[in-house]
Formats: sequence, C-alpha cells, structure tokens
Amino acid sequence: MKQTLQPQQGYVLAFADFERGAAAGPSWLTPLRKAAFSRFDEVGFPTRHDEEWRFSNPATLAETPFQLAQPTEVSAADIAPFAFPEIGGTRLVFVNGGYIPALSVRGSLPQGVTVGNLSEAFTAHHPAIEPHLARVAKFDTAFPALNTAFLSDGACVHIPRGVVVTEPIHLLFLSTEAGHPTVSHPRTLIVAEENSQATIVESYAGIGQGTTLTNAVTEIVVGPSANLDHYKLVRESKAAFHVATMQVQMARQSVFSSHAINLSGLFVRNDANAVLGAEHGECTLNGLSLIDGKRLVDNHTAIDHALPNCNSHELYKYILDEQGRGVFNGKIYVREDAQKTDAKQTNQSLLLSDDAQINTKPQLEIFADDVKCTHGATIGQLDPEQQFYLQSRGIPKAEARNLLIYAFASDVVSRIKVAALRDQLDALLLAELPKR
Repeated sequence: MKQTLQPQQGYVLAFADFERGAAAGPSWLTPLRKAAFSRFDEVGFPTRHDEEWRFSNPATLAETPFQLAQPTEVSAADIAPFAFPEIGGTRLVFVNGGYIPALSVRGSLPQGVTVGNLSEAFTAHHPAIEPHLARVAKFDTAFPALNTAFLSDGACVHIPRGVVVTEPIHLLFLSTEAGHPTVSHPRTLIVAEENSQATIVESYAGIGQGTTLTNAVTEIVVGPSANLDHYKLVRESKAAFHVATMQVQMARQSVFSSHAINLSGLFVRNDANAVLGAEHGECTLNGLSLIDGKRLVDNHTAIDHALPNCNSHELYKYILDEQGRGVFNGKIYVREDAQKTDAKQTNQSLLLSDDAQINTKPQLEIFADDVKCTHGATIGQLDPEQQFYLQSRGIPKAEARNLLIYAFASDVVSRIKVAALRDQLDALLLAELPKR
C-alpha cells in the first residue's frame, strides 16, 4: 500500500490542476473524467500480486513521479524518421498527446470521412463521439482510468456507411524528453460503419532519451460487413514506458485485423481485446517483438466469442537477445451461445542468448461444445544445422544468423497488406538485426 499511496496522491494533485485548466468540451465529458479518476483512486496501480501483472513488475511505473507532459515544438526533421511518407494518405501528428496541425498532412479523403483530432470533434458535436468514446473501452483498471481522467485530445477517425478509404491513415504519436519523467495519455477513437473499409497505421515514437510514459487507449468499432486493417508500431526511446489498451467491438460479418510490431521501449505492455458480438465475424491479432538489453515486452490478448459462427486467428512471435524478457498471455473465450467457433492461437519465441526469458500462457475458456479451437506455444533457438548449411554455401556466420532470424520474423511482416509499410518495416527489421 505504501508503494502506491504517494504516486496516487501525486495524481490527485495533477488531476485537480488538469480540471482547472482543461479545455472546454461537451457537458457529458466532465462527469466522465471524474468517474474515471474516482475509479483509478479506488483500484490504484497494479502490483505483481495481480495475476495479469505477475510476470511484468509494474512497480517502477507506480513509483516514478511522472508529470503530465506539456506541448512541445518539434520540427519536420524531428518526425522524419517516423513519418512513413511512402505510404501516402493522411497523417495526423500528436506530440505529448496534443495535436500538431502544422506537421500533419490531410490527404484526399472520400466525402463524409472524418480524420481529425478529438477536441475539434467535440466542438463540432460529431455524432460518432458520445455513443462510443469511453463506452467501448471501459475504465475499470488503473491505466485506462487514468487515460480517461486526463482526456482532452486525441485522434478521431470516422468512416461513414459504404465508404472505402483506399489510402492508409497514419496516426503518429510522439513523446519528447523534458529533463524529468513525463506522462502523456494519447486517445484514439476509430468508427467504421456498415460496409466501410479502411487501413489505420498507429505508431508511437520518442524524440530524445528522457524517461517518458505513454499511456494509450484505442477504441475501435467495426460495423456490420465493415473491413478494418490496423497496424501498430512502437519505437519509443530506450528509457520509455509504453502501456496501451486496444478494445475492439465487432458487428455482424465484420472483419478486423491488427499487427503489432514492437521494436523499442524499455517497458512495453499491450492489452489487445476484441469482442465478436455478432455472427460471422473474423478477427486477427498478430504481433512481432524484438527484445534486447534489459527490455521487457508484454502482450496480453483477449478475444471474446460471444455469438456463433465467428473465426479468430492469433500469431505472436518474439525474438529475445541478451537479458530481454517477453510475456505473452492470450485468452480465447467461447461463450455458451458461440457454437461453430473456429479459433487458433499461436505463440512462438526465439531465444538468442542464455539470459533471455519468455513467459507464455495461452488460454482457452470454452463453454460451447460444437467448436474448433487450438492453442500452443513453442520456444527454441537457432538451428545450428540450418546455420551450417548457409555457411557451407559461402554466407558468413553473422549474415547466416541474421538470415535465419529474419526468416522467423518475416512470417509476421509478410502478412502486412500495405506494400509501402511492409517494405519500410522490412528495412527497419534488416537494420535492427546486425545490432543483435
């Protein structure tokens, strides 16, 4: 209790200051913030005694005196390494949680599509906001509650019924160093209405090497027969903490896929949750994490099959070197009414050193009897025979090793449908491998 009391009191003071200076918003937002902070004050920060955090100690998160990050000027040169100009389309840039219009690019969007920041959407009384914001992702645990309590801006994407957006929409969230530990609370709301289609790239990066905490919440609504491709890339600084919750609500015959790529950050925790709330939905959650040094990446997933005839697929891969630590906890729930469910879950880990560590826990909870569900985990090292074969063909030892690692990783990257993004991630991957 003593470990969490002082940080919580610090957040009480920060929330009081935030309330006094919070930007104007709709009338329903203020009680929502208050309810969220009340919930945080009630539950406090998690500890290793909580089952969901037993392998990733959140003590440093609770004990570090993070201060709310302030708006900071950055240049086009600062964001260039993270901007992905090759993918084209629309790009929104947020720095320390605040929208930066000067660095954003508004591409050619079909009529009726909204891609902007939440504060503008509040002012315009956008009809998609109130029914979904903080309704899809509940604030019943500490970090979503904190994000909702400090909600003032973020990204808003609304695809109207029957509209197809052909070019990707890139949401870029940056954190900057400030000489002391800072926290930002990025918020994203994505609503794809019936028969719509879009591709979203959500990326997080750091400028400088200061200690930062990114506490992100992404809410996604996929309407009937809608198709949404989602990609997330984490390239925070080496001293950064990244805690994120993604909550997806899927309707009848909807299709959702997400690929999460983790390349940097000292402590990364991703909670990816999806509810297949109507028949004939299809959900894919894939991930790739490169972990070295003393870094930790923890992926928690939960796919809830609430109704019949839905499919889900998961493939999470880890490459661990030095003293890197990985955690995978995947849950598939099949409710009593969810007959004809087809669910597959796989976690594969490649250990490159004797000190690397992976804790994996794939789980099935099935309450229906006419289902087809599989889950499994494998942990291994590079095959010396394969490496010898490549060396016998004249490939140097280090290059042979990197080729085998790349082949293991590319199984996830090759599933990315946006060619320009896939090529960029390929290049990033090839650049990272020699360092390991």
